[in-house]
Amino acid sequence: MATFTVWKFDTPQGADGASAILHDAASAGHVRLVDTAVVSWPEGAAKPTTRHGHQDEWRGTGWGAFWGLLLGTLFLVPLVGAAAGAAVGAASKAMAAVGIDADQLDRIRAGVTPGTSALFVVTEDGDLDAVGERFHGVRGTLVATNLTDAERHTLLETFG
Repeated sequence: MATFTVWKFDTPQGADGASAILHDAASAGHVRLVDTAVVSWPEGAAKPTTRHGHQDEWRGTGWGAFWGLLLGTLFLVPLVGAAAGAAVGAASKAMAAVGIDADQLDRIRAGVTPGTSALFVVTEDGDLDAVGERFHGVRGTLVATNLTDAERHTLLETFG
C-alpha cells in the first residue's frame, strides 16, 4: 500500500533539505519513493512555488495530475473565491479516494503559510528505522497522512 504523508517545515528551504535526505535514503534502498512534491512559500511571496519530483517517469503524468489537483485545491482555489466551490467539492472527493480527507486538506492549507515549506511524499516498502535515522535532528511536523492511528504513532515515534 502506498503511504501519503505531508511534512511541514518552518523555513522556505526546510522541505528541500528533507527531500534531499529522503532521496538519499531511497538511493540506499531504505524506501521506495513513488513520488514527491515540494512546496516552498518565501516570506512576502503572493503564493507558494511547487516542484514535482517525477520519481517514476512512466507514471509521471498521472502523479503530475494528482499533485496539480491537490496543490491547486490547497493554494490556488482559495484565492479564486466562492465561485470555485464546486471545484473544491470535486477535488475533495478525488483526494478522499486516495485517503486524504477534507480535514487534512484544511490542516495542510492552514499549516503551509508564508515563511514555511512542505514536503508531500508518496512511498512504498520503507524501512522506517533506517529512514528515521537519516532524519535525526531534522525539525518537521507531520501535517497529514493516510496511515492508521497505530502506524501514525509509530511514524511519529521514529521521527521524533
